[in-house]
Amino acid sequence: MAIKKTTTKKAAKKVAVKKAPAKKVTIAPTPVKKAPAKKATAAPVPVKKAPAKKAPVKKVAAKKVATSKTPVKKVATKKVEKTLIVANVDVGFGNSLYIRGEGAGLSWEKGTVLENISPYEWAFSATGVKGEVTFKFLINDEFWSEGDNLTIAAGGSSVSSPSFSW
Repeated sequence: MAIKKTTTKKAAKKVAVKKAPAKKVTIAPTPVKKAPAKKATAAPVPVKKAPAKKAPVKKVAAKKVATSKTPVKKVATKKVEKTLIVANVDVGFGNSLYIRGEGAGLSWEKGTVLENISPYEWAFSATGVKGEVTFKFLINDEFWSEGDNLTIAAGGSSVSSPSFSW
């Protein structure tokens, strides 16, 4: 309690002054909210590294290799020439086309079967042939083609359509 002094000419009186009671103020506590959890990022943040210092490089004089003055001999490669004989003919189902002749490993006594490339195409090939190749076609190594013998140079090719009368 506080005392107030007042002075007047007549007499000094001491008057007690009462203060009004203070109002009670209640403060409600505010709920504490948690901060949302941070989500993990898909890729970690790259950390920059300080550049590494390079050690000084010593220069060394290159040694000269002694070379011989002998010229290098180049080996000549021979181009392998292929002799190709192709016949375009229908020999019938179940039959084969043969060739007889001389040169390229052929013989007039026994025929060599040709490779069937397609239904109407037969082929014979040979490598390392020297000179000319003379030949004639046969069906099943029995029936000779009509006409004269055919001749081609080594490394050459021939495409023909033989005819047969059987």
